[in-house]
Amino acid sequence: MLNRVRSAVAHLVSSGGAPPSRPKSPDLPNATSAPPAAPPQAPRSPPARAGSGGAAPARTVEARASFSRPTFLQLSPGGLRRADDHAGRAVQSPPDTGRRLPWSTGYAEVINAGKSRHNEDQACCEVVYVEGRRSVSGAPREPSRGQGLCFYYWGLFDGHAGGGAAEMASRLLHRHIREQLKDLVEILQDPLPPPLCLLSTPGAPGSSDSSQLVGPQSCWSSQKEVTHESLVVGAIENAFQLMDEQMARERRGHQVEGGCCALVVVYLLGKVYVANAGDSRAIIVRNGEIIPMSREFTPETERQRLQLLGFLKPELLGGEFTHLEFPRRVQPKELGQRMLYRDHNMTGWAYKKIELEDLRFPLVCGEGKKVRVYDLTQYEHCPDDVLVLGTDGLWDVTSDCEVAATVDRVLSAYEPNDPSRYTALAQALVLGARGTPRDRGWRLPNNKLGSGDDISVFVIPLGGPGSYS
Repeated sequence: MLNRVRSAVAHLVSSGGAPPSRPKSPDLPNATSAPPAAPPQAPRSPPARAGSGGAAPARTVEARASFSRPTFLQLSPGGLRRADDHAGRAVQSPPDTGRRLPWSTGYAEVINAGKSRHNEDQACCEVVYVEGRRSVSGAPREPSRGQGLCFYYWGLFDGHAGGGAAEMASRLLHRHIREQLKDLVEILQDPLPPPLCLLSTPGAPGSSDSSQLVGPQSCWSSQKEVTHESLVVGAIENAFQLMDEQMARERRGHQVEGGCCALVVVYLLGKVYVANAGDSRAIIVRNGEIIPMSREFTPETERQRLQLLGFLKPELLGGEFTHLEFPRRVQPKELGQRMLYRDHNMTGWAYKKIELEDLRFPLVCGEGKKVRVYDLTQYEHCPDDVLVLGTDGLWDVTSDCEVAATVDRVLSAYEPNDPSRYTALAQALVLGARGTPRDRGWRLPNNKLGSGDDISVFVIPLGGPGSYS
């Protein structure tokens, strides 16, 4: 993220052999098979059709058929044609009916000014139920919807060189997050610190030769502290990586076009997690204060750089080190158990089954920067406090301060309990970045060029569901 992130290390990948396999979710979503059970939802807005004239070339038909807009816009065929009109660039928002997005979230989008044939942005807004896969003891859990967790999810996906990757990510990334959280349901509900290891699965194999891989303990520091928050961070990071791998597998066989950036927000158990891969951005505007909530997704620390090198070039480790990191040194008796770990792409933590090579000495044991986390329970929020997500079409021509000024201007014109105020704000932000058509293109009030890119914006009120109505 997806594929944009990979471009930074593409030359290393192409020059080496296939990297070692990494832990995968046991129920990896598949774009072509039946998806995991999920709450029913309306079909996506239908694809645009070719004109009513003679038969169009096959290439044109394929491109048209691949164009769709988010389900929650509920676009009719005529509305879809207007959304695909580069000349008019009409702003699209969900219809003002009784059925609103979760938290009365506001959304608006507009197509580019001719940069690409279709709008290559995609968006997703869901409430996702997670049913636990196992108990802390390692035994499978009896299905019980009362014991699960729900998380709120918002995602913006900015496609590049085609909209296929963005459309695929908008359908599947939240399912990957759900799969990664299934093993954590009971752990996250328990106020005690997360267990370092989950108990062995019945019949887990051991090894009589494992002792030779255990070296001196003198340079190993004390056990790291792992929090519930960092488990959620690790689950989200793993989901991003698994989504990226799925795109790579299905790119050719299923004509997944291009790559995409991804900006995702997850609300779970009182905290907001913001994860970003690419140049979309998120900020909180709270009581006039601006709080950045995203950063560029790059290998930012020596820990991650060295782990990435060990992942891509395992021969450099000489069979003596593992590129994975664990909270403490792994012991032979823990073979077959599931222990906390993190890889080069992670700042949070997740669980994996311990294998023989994990007993090797760790290459690194440092700390990295985390996905941005905001604790909603630490502040009293007013109806004008919002989290703004935007693709680069917004931020290319709009500063944080200008967004904050628009927040104040628009929301002050509405009653605090009016749920339509957040959609009005999203529309104002999109219109302010798009500009108006003039002789020399789309222009802002100061006559500077407006954004010619696709623009998509979510406005999320920080008070949560039903707080203001």
